[in-house]
Order: sequence, then C-alpha cells, then structure tokens
Amino acid sequence: MPSWVIYAILSAVFAGLTGVLAKGGMKDISADLGLAIRTAVVLVMVVINLFVWKGVKDLSVLTPRAWLFLIASGLGTTLSWVCYYRAMKDGPVSYVATIDKGSLIVTLLLSFLFLREPMTGKLLLGAGLVTSGLIVLAWK
Repeated sequence: MPSWVIYAILSAVFAGLTGVLAKGGMKDISADLGLAIRTAVVLVMVVINLFVWKGVKDLSVLTPRAWLFLIASGLGTTLSWVCYYRAMKDGPVSYVATIDKGSLIVTLLLSFLFLREPMTGKLLLGAGLVTSGLIVLAWK
C-alpha cells in the first residue's frame, strides 16, 4: 500500500476524531474560543512537525506563486474552520461533519478544472453517491 494511502486513511480517522472532541469541548464556550484553542495547538504541532521532518529546508525554494497559493489555502482553511465550528456548536456533529464532507465535490470539480486531474467513471460515481448522501441528510 502506498504511503499516501496510509496518510489519507489516518487523516480521515483523525478528522473524524476532531469533530467529536471539539463538540465535547465546546459545551460551555463559544465556537470561536474553541476554534482559537484548536488553532493554537495546530500551530504548535505543525511547527514541531516542520522541524522534526526537516521541512524547514524547503523555505529557500518557495516561489512567489507558491506563497500566494499557500496563503490562499490558509485563508480557505480559516473560513472553513470558522464555519465548521459555528455549525458544530449549534448542530449535531454527525450531520455537520457529513455535510462538511461535501467539500469532496468541490475538491473534485476544482481538481478537474484547474489541476487537469483525470475525471474517471469511478470518481464520478463516487461523487454522485456522496452528493446523494448529502441530499438524503439535508432532506427534512
């Protein structure tokens, strides 16, 4: 199994944990305070990871274009997390997390359009199933 598949599976497991843990931690506080605490922990852990895996050596090869894309990605992450935490504070985490995974559809569309990744029948079928699941959950 390629290492990227293992990392992707671990990412899904950890992402699943974060929603449940965050919901439990925000019982008596605002979503914004919960997000600020989470983000502070993320910053510290990512910086530690950067030095442990020696990723800091890549600073010298960053281009202005790479900076632009990474900063834009950070802004997107911020907006996503703010919306996610506010939704989770008021709604059931199982629904919020599932609807949030609709980002998969956005990711697939953007990867086809801008990164020129291949659009296969298997991906389209999976995207259709995800979309169907989101519609079932949103249906009252």
